[in-house]
Amino acid sequence: MENQEIQITYTTTEKPKPNAESLEFGKIFTDHMFIMDYSLEDGWHSPRILPYQPITLDPAAIVFHYGQTVFEGLKAYKTKDGHVRLFRPNKNMERLNRSNRRLCIPEIDEEFALQAIRELVRLEKDWIPTAPGTSLYIRPFIISTEPYLGVAPSKRYQFIIILSPVGAYYKEGINPVKIAVEQTFVRAVNGGTGEAKTAGNYASSLKAQELVAEKGYAQVLWLDGVEKKYIEEVGSMNMFFKVDGEVITPSLNGSILEGVTRNSVITLLQHWGIPVIEKKISIDEIYQAYKDGLLEEAFGTGTAAVISPVGELSWNGEKLAINGGKIGEVSQRLYDTLTGIQYGTKEDTFNWIIEVS
Repeated sequence: MENQEIQITYTTTEKPKPNAESLEFGKIFTDHMFIMDYSLEDGWHSPRILPYQPITLDPAAIVFHYGQTVFEGLKAYKTKDGHVRLFRPNKNMERLNRSNRRLCIPEIDEEFALQAIRELVRLEKDWIPTAPGTSLYIRPFIISTEPYLGVAPSKRYQFIIILSPVGAYYKEGINPVKIAVEQTFVRAVNGGTGEAKTAGNYASSLKAQELVAEKGYAQVLWLDGVEKKYIEEVGSMNMFFKVDGEVITPSLNGSILEGVTRNSVITLLQHWGIPVIEKKISIDEIYQAYKDGLLEEAFGTGTAAVISPVGELSWNGEKLAINGGKIGEVSQRLYDTLTGIQYGTKEDTFNWIIEVS
């Protein structure tokens, strides 16, 4: 696969670029997309960039009926001097293959996939917005395309990459959000697909999200699916708490997605000498820390929002105001450092950045 040349068909009707100041997340898409096919006979083949367009699938395609699909999410950033950068894209490609293995999808060549991303982003670099907090969101995904109404891995797939200029994921921006602890529904269980980035995980979270949104909450805090007492993720992000000077985060247990931002945050905290521990965390433990005045900060981490501080946690009918509803010192420092590295205003001491152009 690594020796295949990517064929390019250029669009003849360029779309107007959006106003960067009023961008929402994931609603506008660029002029071109990448597609590559898979069959048992030929493996991954026919890589191509072509004008952004609908895809045609048989109504019996396995993806529609049994959800055999995986995806990733990363961003491209433009520096003040016009350079285009990716933040740790190799980690996303590694995770894509972990998801592939879990969903019985043939693995892709990670270096070739990264080459495809770079070539597509390079072609679409004029779509990268430069207003503060904006970027070009990159969505690689794989769908099963074999027409077959049988519960078995597909024999055909497509690997597709689309791009979307985006603003802040949450309208609140870096301001703290209100979170409700979910006690009825569960996101995933150990042995399920929680550690894979697959569509069904997100579809199953919609009902809980809909219910808390009606009460004014931005997201749900998921508890484990067995005892419903141990903290897992918040919405589609990994979760961190600062308790009595120490940062703690749920350990990866088979039902939690291993976030690239999560890994980066742990690395930064260790580099700064701030104690950080991965462990099993119960909601009771966090509640007790709050009652004792030791819960100093709480925040979610993810590609879309980077750092999302939590200003209020609703649990058992009680509202826990964290850090007076304001962003904490560690949350702010993490956000400033990560975005500084991404946009080129801070030194990349960990070699996390890959230049596109």
